Amino acid sequence: MEILDINSLEKEYLIIKEDRLKGRWITFKDIESLYSKLPNYIESKIIGTSEKGTPIYKLKLGRGKKKVFMWSQMHGNESTGTKAVFDFLNFINENSSKSIIKTILSNIEIHIIPMLNPDGAHAYTRVNANNIDLNRDAVDLIAKESKLLRSVLEEINPEFCFNLHDQRTIFGVEGTSNPATISFLAPSEEESRQITKGRAETMNVIIAMNKLLQQIIPNHVGRYTDEFYPTATGDNFQKLGHNTILIEAGHYPDDYDREEVRKFNFYALIQGFFHISTNTEFSNYEEYFSIPNNIKNFYDVIYRSKNNEKDIAYQYAEKIESNKFVLTLIKEKEGDLKSYLSHQEFNIND
Repeated sequence: MEILDINSLEKEYLIIKEDRLKGRWITFKDIESLYSKLPNYIESKIIGTSEKGTPIYKLKLGRGKKKVFMWSQMHGNESTGTKAVFDFLNFINENSSKSIIKTILSNIEIHIIPMLNPDGAHAYTRVNANNIDLNRDAVDLIAKESKLLRSVLEEINPEFCFNLHDQRTIFGVEGTSNPATISFLAPSEEESRQITKGRAETMNVIIAMNKLLQQIIPNHVGRYTDEFYPTATGDNFQKLGHNTILIEAGHYPDDYDREEVRKFNFYALIQGFFHISTNTEFSNYEEYFSIPNNIKNFYDVIYRSKNNEKDIAYQYAEKIESNKFVLTLIKEKEGDLKSYLSHQEFNIND
C-alpha cells in the first residue's frame, strides 16, 4: 500500500487551494464561474436542473478503465467537500505533467457532481426545495436531484463512489479528547452489517486514506456508525455493487469555517484516487476496524461549575441572516457534564 508524501502535498496545497471558495455558505453562484475556467481535458456539462431550475453540472476527467463517481452537497449546508473538490481539480490542473496525476488519469475515469443540491445550498438547508432529504431518497426517488444522481450512477456504472458530507461539531474520536475532524464509513448493505466483498473493498480504500491523514492529524479520524439505513444513498449504492466511501468532514480546533478541514478532505481524496488507480486487489480490510468510533461527546461551549453540578453547555446554530452566514450560541444542557468535552471552555465563576 503506497501512501503519498504528506510534506509534498502540504507544500502543493498552498498553491492549489481554490481561494474563491471560502467559508461555510457555498452556493451555485460561488462555483458557477469556476466551471468556465476548467482546462479542456476536464469535460464540463449541465446534466439537469434542481427543483427550482438551477443547473446541475457533471465533470469528467481521466481515461482509465476503472470508473469513479463523486458528488458533494447533496445536503445543501454541507459544503466542505465542494471546496475540497475544486482544490482537487486545481491540483490536477497544476500538476498534470507529474507522475502522480498521470497515474491517476491513465487508470481511472472520474465523474464528479460538485453540487447536487443547489437549492438547499442557496437556502443553507439539509433538504432540497421540496423539503426532501436527498440522502434518504435513494429508494423512492421522489426528488429530481435523486433521480439525476441515480441516472448518472446507472450510466457510468462506477466501481467506486465518494459521497462527501459534513458532520456536526458534536462528534469526537472515541478514546481520545479530540474532535472527529474527518470520519469515514463503508456503508452496510443490510441490517446484519455483513462484510461483503464490496464493503471489504471500500474499507481497503479507507485504510489508505486514514494512513495518510494519521501523519498530519493523528487521532483526529473517526469511523462513522455503520448502522443500516434502508433509504440512504450510500447503503443502497453499496448494495447495488458500487463501493461507496462516505467522508464526513468535521471540526478541527478554531476552524468553524472549515478551511483547515477542507485541506484534510482534499488529502483524503487524492490518496483515495491514487490508491484506486494503483491497485487491483482490495481485499484486505481488517485495519479499518482499528479506526476509533465516532462518538457524540462534544459541545461547542461549556461553562464549568465547581464540582460540575451546574455546568451549562451551548451549541452553535448555523443560520443565514442578512445574506451572511452566522453562528448563534444556543443553550443545550445543564447539570453535571463532566463526561462531555467542549471546543471552548470557561469557568462559570469567571
